[in-house]
Amino acid sequence: MVKKELIKMSPLRILEKSSHGGVSKGNIGVIAAKKGVGKTACLIHIATDQLFQNKHVIHVSFSGNTQHIISWYEDIFSEISKRRTLESAMEIHDEIIKNRIIMNFIWQRISIEEVAGRIRSIIKNSDYKVDYIIVDGYNFYEGSREDLIYIKNFAVKEKVVFWFSASLEQDAGVHEGQKIPSVLTEYLDLFEILICLRPAGNVIHLELVKDHDEIRMEELTLTLDPKTLLITGERK
Repeated sequence: MVKKELIKMSPLRILEKSSHGGVSKGNIGVIAAKKGVGKTACLIHIATDQLFQNKHVIHVSFSGNTQHIISWYEDIFSEISKRRTLESAMEIHDEIIKNRIIMNFIWQRISIEEVAGRIRSIIKNSDYKVDYIIVDGYNFYEGSREDLIYIKNFAVKEKVVFWFSASLEQDAGVHEGQKIPSVLTEYLDLFEILICLRPAGNVIHLELVKDHDEIRMEELTLTLDPKTLLITGERK
C-alpha cells in the first residue's frame, strides 16, 4: 500500500468524521484515562498519522525519560506498516522522523510559559514549521486554568493544534453523574475535543465526551488495541 492510501484508510479518519473534523488549528484536544490505560499510545498514533501527512510534530514529555517515547513511535510505525503492507516502509520512516522533535522536561522544575518559550524558539529560529504539539504528562491536578489559557492563546497565535494527555487518579470522580472527569471540568470550555478511554475486556473503548461546543458522551466505533498500541475501527 502506498502512503496516500494508508492515510485515507486510517481509523483516525473515523475520529475526524465523528467529531466535526477533529481538533482544528488554534485549539486543544485531550485524551483522559487512568494511568496505564493507553493515553500515550493514542497520542503517538495521532502524531504518527500527522507525520504520514507530512505535518511537523513536537512531542513534549514530562515523563523524565524520552527513550520509551521513541520506542513507542517505532513500534506504532512498525505495526501500521505491517498491517497495511506499506511500500518502501523504511524510506518513509526516515522521511517522517525528520519532521518530529521530542522534548523532555521535569514537571516540578519548569513552568508552562517556559515550555512554550522553548517551542517558540524552535519555531522562530529554524525552518521547522510546527503543525501539531503533543503534551504528554501534564498534571491537571497540580496545573492551573491560567496554564491552559496560556496554551490556548499560544495555539491561536501560532496556528497549531495541541493534544494533551490527562492522567486521572484511581478514585477520579465524574461531574454531576456525567462522564466528564471532575478534575477537567474547570478546563472544559478550553478544550475543543475531550476523549475518555474505558477498558473493556481485551480492548479499550474511546468515548467522545466533548465535541466542539457539544457535550456528547458518545462511545465511538474506535478502540485501542493494547497489544499493538493502535487505534482501530474494529469493534470487539
